[in-house]
Amino acid sequence: MKRIALLGSTGSIGTQCLDVAARLPEHIQVVALAAHRDHERLWQQAQRFGVQHVALKDESSAASLRERQPDWHVYTGDEGLQAIATLPEVDMVVVGVAGVCGLAATVAALRAGKSIALASKEVLVAAGESVMSLAKERGLSVVPIDSEHSAVFQCLQGERIEAVNRILLTASGGALRDVPLEQLPSVNPERALQHPTWRMGAKITIDSATLMNKGLEIIEAHWLFGVPADRVQVVLHPQSIVHALVEMRDGSVLAQLGLPDMRLPIQYALLYPERVDTRLPRLDLTQVGCLTFSEPDPRRYPALQVARDALAAGGTMPAAMNAANEVAVARFLKGEIRFTDIVQCVRDVMEKHTPQPAALEAVQHVDTWAREQARLWKSP
Repeated sequence: MKRIALLGSTGSIGTQCLDVAARLPEHIQVVALAAHRDHERLWQQAQRFGVQHVALKDESSAASLRERQPDWHVYTGDEGLQAIATLPEVDMVVVGVAGVCGLAATVAALRAGKSIALASKEVLVAAGESVMSLAKERGLSVVPIDSEHSAVFQCLQGERIEAVNRILLTASGGALRDVPLEQLPSVNPERALQHPTWRMGAKITIDSATLMNKGLEIIEAHWLFGVPADRVQVVLHPQSIVHALVEMRDGSVLAQLGLPDMRLPIQYALLYPERVDTRLPRLDLTQVGCLTFSEPDPRRYPALQVARDALAAGGTMPAAMNAANEVAVARFLKGEIRFTDIVQCVRDVMEKHTPQPAALEAVQHVDTWAREQARLWKSP
């Protein structure tokens, strides 16, 4: 029995994680849940799984839950996430919160001896070197939940990282893959949110349309697997069946395939190294037909180079990039800026930033600074 704390339980990853846990009652026990402000849904989840340790980042939401359930342990704020992540009865912390707010909780969990199932790209983007060094120092696993990194992780089982020639991360190309370039500035949020294959939250869906999600994944793969960024590449694969490929030094190419269903990588992370049949839908290649691959057009997806530039600059630059992107995406969704302004805003904020070593306090300071810069940014 593995006892888990789930950070981000009311989001897309969190709800799918709980679906997996419900299918594995003999393997998984949910002992703590954390969310941002949806106290009603959190209450329902806690009731279903018999959880009495819960956290809400929003203070007023936490107060409402305390009034409703006075016998529960209700934590608040960033400190609440860390309290949930370090409970003595927790074995593994599932980090499914969006943004850099999961970083401090991840660090606290590792320091407390907890293994990590990581869905939040931002944790490794903002402070990958320190997080992975801490995990190695404590002898703890960081198992990725992202479908692409889970695929790489599975392909590398039993392989030496020195034998890897390159990693190929696949991308659907997002909702705007076939929209003419000249029409991109006028795309509205409703159109950009129509992802062709995955069901995800709004922020990650827009990141998929800009391909910033793959930029973040390049940085994440660099820290997770210790492979130089120039040996991590992105290929467009509209069918979303092959989630990643690993080319070995001898020319062999290993691939992990599956339906576009996040419950599969979630289950693998929760049970690693075990595999259990939970009756999830199976891939039938005879029904899939053709699988295609192509190189992404840098004119359509400038975010890829922006992310590579951030990693090359090092230190806190990826944190600045990530924070600016979160705000720029939110502003686009509100109709404040154009779709093509998202990456331009990120690039402009990065140009104002001088990177420093990515210690936790520095990352948090830069995150705040970059968000403010992105909020003040105006389209040329």
